[in-house]
Amino acid sequence: MSNPAPGGQNRMPPKMPMNRHGGTPVRMKGEKLDFKVIRRIFSYLGKKQKILMLLVVICIFLSSIANVYSSLFLGSLIDDYITPMLQTGSKDFAPLIGMLLKMAAIFLLGIVSTFSYNRIMVVVSQAVLRNVRDEMFAHMQTLPIKFFDTNNHGDIMSRYTNDTDTLRQMISQTIPQVISSIVTIVSTFTAMVTQSIPLLFVVLVCITCMITVTGKVAGNSGKFFMKQQQSIGDVNGYIEEMITGQKVIKVFCHEGKTKEEFDEKNEELFSNAYSANKFVNMLGPINNNLGHLQYVVIAIIGCVMAVLTTNGTIPTEGFGSIFAVTAGTVASFLQLSKSFTMPINQISQQLNSVVMAMAGAKRIFEILDTESEKDEGYVTLVNAKYNNEGELCETPEHTGLWAWKHPHEDGTTTYTKLQGEVRFFDVDFGYNEEKIVLHNISLYAEPGQKVAFVGATGAGKTTITNLINRFYDLADGKIRYDGININKIRKSDLRRSLGIVLQDTNLFTGTVKENIRYGNLEATDEQIIEAAKKANAHSFISRLPDGYDTMLTSNGANLSQGQRQLISIARAAVADPPVMILDEATSSIDTRTEALVQKGMDALMKGRTVFVIAHRLSTVMNSDVIMVLENGVIIERGSHDDLIAKKGKYYQLYTGAFELE
Repeated sequence: MSNPAPGGQNRMPPKMPMNRHGGTPVRMKGEKLDFKVIRRIFSYLGKKQKILMLLVVICIFLSSIANVYSSLFLGSLIDDYITPMLQTGSKDFAPLIGMLLKMAAIFLLGIVSTFSYNRIMVVVSQAVLRNVRDEMFAHMQTLPIKFFDTNNHGDIMSRYTNDTDTLRQMISQTIPQVISSIVTIVSTFTAMVTQSIPLLFVVLVCITCMITVTGKVAGNSGKFFMKQQQSIGDVNGYIEEMITGQKVIKVFCHEGKTKEEFDEKNEELFSNAYSANKFVNMLGPINNNLGHLQYVVIAIIGCVMAVLTTNGTIPTEGFGSIFAVTAGTVASFLQLSKSFTMPINQISQQLNSVVMAMAGAKRIFEILDTESEKDEGYVTLVNAKYNNEGELCETPEHTGLWAWKHPHEDGTTTYTKLQGEVRFFDVDFGYNEEKIVLHNISLYAEPGQKVAFVGATGAGKTTITNLINRFYDLADGKIRYDGININKIRKSDLRRSLGIVLQDTNLFTGTVKENIRYGNLEATDEQIIEAAKKANAHSFISRLPDGYDTMLTSNGANLSQGQRQLISIARAAVADPPVMILDEATSSIDTRTEALVQKGMDALMKGRTVFVIAHRLSTVMNSDVIMVLENGVIIERGSHDDLIAKKGKYYQLYTGAFELE
């Protein structure tokens, strides 16, 4: 836990709205193209990226027009240059060369435009992904602990990697391809209208068949792409869990069983991925063959019409002239038909990317649309001092004295000294409404008292400390902190006033010094060393290769479990909070080390309100109050001597007549 910041400033990330880009959360239908989702994705474009997108559209337009013009050029080349030269026997190649150079310039423009928009889209797509990941991570910091308790961590990580990558593919490849295809289709259709209406009718019949096939195939594949993304998340989650528990797997020789379970999940991923892709992969061959068939039909009909036009059967004037075509027109139309068919085939090929992106976006937006942790608190923690009248008041300076700033409805503000008095009044709590795990809990901890909780696993010990932090909210009852209802205290300020040492240590990649400083980002090197000495960690840290600058990786894998716990205790010590919560803090430390740590912790706990959860009764014997819990109810309370004298459950635990489970 970090130390309170000067002026009561909040270091926690600002609370993000449920959906800052669209108001109402978007719900996808998985198997259908949802334009609301696409609009929401592109809402992550910044001003610079929007300008680049406009430039992309211009480049795509130039590229498509160049492509259409090249098709029209073929007809003009045959009818206006090659045929007249063959008929007259002219050897003047200057006009032909000039036309070819003009066409080469247009081709070059198309090539440069295509290259440019593809490069630009790489920048745009990565910018969108950066913004999406930034908002995901910022929003994740505002989510309640319940979210992480109920969601697989590997699956959450998959949303940052696999699901965002589906967006990259769609933005960088599919979107420009679709825009290019639309521009090409419109411009090509316009050009074909000017060339031959009968041949255009043949093209439209073939295109209708393509669109029908594409729609049916895409509809079958969409639902499987959603399942594919979910299966990827499951596989990643399982792998992450197995890597974390690799030692346990080897100790119990469960490698074979683990492999079987992975094979099942991998097989499910294979099945869903196969079902999703088999339909889409059919589109290419089907549409290509339909395109070839269209080309042959147009060639046959066009050649017949050209021959009939040449021998005069088809008139070149009047109503019948709509069927008149030249050899150049047929060649040009064949090229236009390919340009018209190709974009439709390309769009069908990109459907798998679109549907995958829709599935990935749904999983990303599920996190972004998860409601942030509610915090209606308005009482804040501030630096304080006594004024000339002996009253507490706020000060911008770091005085070492802290107070709760409590604004009232009448416009007045009162300041209450932060002391660490905690009281529970008839508290009930359940992780869900169906099952209440704490019943009618009433207790008090005076400033400087050490309160211990003992009881079997699942009795509710850790749950009580989670309620003090407001990791979860009460079902009924009330908790007061220094006389203030904790629901009125802003959560970030409440948690900054608490120090926690958990049973499971969490060290971050960085030096030993940086890990200890995590408890108070403003701590000096001297304060860090002093905190380590209090936790009796200074001795072993000094013996490390680089001392306090020794780099830790993989949650401190290069340290023993006991050493990691000592660092976490030092991290809590440097925060210097008035209330400490020690949740099985010495459970991972050997007996000899425990004696050293206990001595340091006694000094650390001096003058603080301390809540201790322990299975080892030797660590709680000197507590001011010991509370015995059973099935969420406090069944005994008192000092060690009082409880021994009562000869109840605590006495049985202490004498070994009853063991904790």
